[in-house]
Amino acid sequence: MIILKSKDELLLMREAGRLVAEAQALIEKHLRPGVTTKELDELVASFLKEKKARSTFLGYRGFLGYRGFPAHICTAINEEVVHGIPGKRRLSNGDIIGIDIGVRLNGYCGDRAVTYPVGEISSRAKKLLEVTEEALYRGIKKAVIGNRLSDISHAIQSYVEGRGYSVVRDYVGHGIGQKMHEDPPVPHFGPPGRGPRLKEGMVLAIEPMVNAGDFKVRVKGDNWTVVTLDRSLSAQFEHTVAITRKGPWILTEL
Repeated sequence: MIILKSKDELLLMREAGRLVAEAQALIEKHLRPGVTTKELDELVASFLKEKKARSTFLGYRGFLGYRGFPAHICTAINEEVVHGIPGKRRLSNGDIIGIDIGVRLNGYCGDRAVTYPVGEISSRAKKLLEVTEEALYRGIKKAVIGNRLSDISHAIQSYVEGRGYSVVRDYVGHGIGQKMHEDPPVPHFGPPGRGPRLKEGMVLAIEPMVNAGDFKVRVKGDNWTVVTLDRSLSAQFEHTVAITRKGPWILTEL
């Protein structure tokens, strides 16, 4: 069931979204060669505690004694696509790293991912980041009342594949609100004109994952980290977006 949000709920979601954007800005300020992904995780954990918010990732899918995802952020370095676990790994000059941050504040969620360059990166990696971020905004432009959900999907896929890259099929975006994951699923591929009609009050997390090589992926032995099957570079950009009468409202910008 797709839950439409009221104006008051959107304002609460904006506050959660702004907090996510502030956390990403904090990450960007501290990102450099030599820093560990665990240090970045601890940075966000401390920030959220100060703001009296909590990570939507920590403990995700925990049940019956299983504690679930063990960190406050997800990291994805180079060929990693999504859901990497922060740890002792130190970033190197030339890496790219995706940072996904989800926050719950006052009962509502915000979700944003950014892929950052670490030091000086190759022109190939830089182009991948540019295409992926632009694909996100191409999708957001289609998030207007009256369009179909797959109009977003098609805009992303056509732009990405037109530039020689591929869109990951196994993982998709999602609705978001009081829960991090709500209906509807938001694929980043597919023909236009399909799926539910977009209505005022819908809120979507649009998050294309784009590979420099083939779209196929696999999950590593930790049962979380997703990597490209062909070991090609991967990038992800995400915003939480509300559909309003005035057009798409990006809730996770500063």
